[in-house]
Parts: sequence; structure tokens; C-alpha cells
Amino acid sequence: MYEIEGDVCMNIYDFKANTISGVEKDLGEYRGKVVLIVNTASKCGLTTQYRGLEALYKKYGSDKFVVLGFPCNQFARQEPSSNEVIENFCRINFGVTFPLFEKIEVNGDGAHPLFKYLTSMENGLYGEDIDWNFTKFLVDRNGNAVKRFTPVTEPKKIEVDIEILIN
Repeated sequence: MYEIEGDVCMNIYDFKANTISGVEKDLGEYRGKVVLIVNTASKCGLTTQYRGLEALYKKYGSDKFVVLGFPCNQFARQEPSSNEVIENFCRINFGVTFPLFEKIEVNGDGAHPLFKYLTSMENGLYGEDIDWNFTKFLVDRNGNAVKRFTPVTEPKKIEVDIEILIN
């Protein structure tokens, strides 16, 4: 359980976020799916992980599993571009078809409420803060954050955990 401005948030379905094209999306639309939430960046040494994230998304299909990408510029300014440029970069260079959201903050006072919730549920190596780009949160079919993966964890290494939650 997590509280934001007097509202009790029980899982990710209690949150909304703007898609990369600016449309508000209720995360309740992902109810019943295993979700991998990732803060991303286009100019990071880990940017090639987009390929692995897309491979997972394609392998498990959007009816059981989804990857949600949230670009962030808080780490060494590695995501300086506009949402439109980010979307085009991801689609053209890595064939990304999984949902991307508007650029957000993941740490500090300006952190998106979803990431405040996720970090409160699954602490990382250095406490609640996100450590770097490509920190990953695995969420079960009930919307509960169940595991946090470090930025250097390749998407392929998360596959076993995804399969357990899907089956």
C-alpha cells in the first residue's frame, strides 16, 4: 500500500501516465498482464537494451505481457531529446513497438508517482532511489511490483521470472 496526496494506491493499476504522444493512459488497462516497467535513455551505454526489451515483448505477446518504457533525463542528461525525437529514435534504431511514455523524472520531488510507488515497494542497491537508466521493475498480473532489476541486468536474464509470472 502506498499513499499519494491522500489517495491510497494498492498497485500500478491506481496510476495514470501520459503516452509519448501525450495521451493520458490509465495503467489499469494492463490489468491481468505481467508488466515490465523500465526507465530508459537514448544516449546511454545501455541503450542497446531496447533490442532485448522488444524481443521479450514480441516473444510473450501483448495479451499476456507488456513492456512500458519511461524515458528519463536525470542520469548524466542521457535523454535530452523531445518525446517525438525519442519515439522516432526507438522505432527506427531498435524497432520498438512496446508502449513508450512521456519523458519523466524517476527520483526526487519531481518523480512521477508511479516511480515513487515502485521504489517504495522494491528498493534497489542504494535504497529507494533509481540507480541509473534501465532500472527494471517486474509487476505481476495483479499489479504488484514483485522484483527490481539493476540497470546492467540484460532483458534476456529476466525471462525466467517473466515465465514464472505468466504461467
